[in-house]
Amino acid sequence: MSIEQSVEILRELVTVSLSVSSPILMVAVSIGVAMSLVQAVTSIQEASLSFIPKVTAIGAAMVVSGPWILKMLIQFTTEYINRMPEMAK
Repeated sequence: MSIEQSVEILRELVTVSLSVSSPILMVAVSIGVAMSLVQAVTSIQEASLSFIPKVTAIGAAMVVSGPWILKMLIQFTTEYINRMPEMAK
């Protein structure tokens, strides 16, 4: 395997991992910011207050985006398993 192939695999791996994790991270950040605003407005500074909505929203995001995430990971894996004989040269 050449250096160029290794760099391409690494670039593709980083791209897929960022795109796969982005929906869940976006939901977690948005719920975190919303709960922080609610806590600032109501002057309730309880750390566990934001835990339940964040866990619920992340679970819902995983259920909704789960098939897409699985499809992306399967495509990436099969693409590189099929390219293994070419890389061995």
